[in-house]
Amino acid sequence: MDMTEKAINLRGLKCPLPALRVRKALGGLAAGDIIVAECTDPLTAIDIPNLIRETGDALESTTQDGELLTFRIRKA
Repeated sequence: MDMTEKAINLRGLKCPLPALRVRKALGGLAAGDIIVAECTDPLTAIDIPNLIRETGDALESTTQDGELLTFRIRKA
């Protein structure tokens, strides 16, 4: 089975839009697929992990480079 890795650019979007877009994107994925979400709103550091706890998916990593926060999320 092939895994899909999909990057979504959420730069410039303010809370709650990034979390809502990630939730929507996760809805279209198969188990094991990965989303890489690129965000610039500092609140996503709280919102995205909370969302992932809610959905039961896996937050594989969070990295920060300046104002850019990148979340790797694996669909459960």
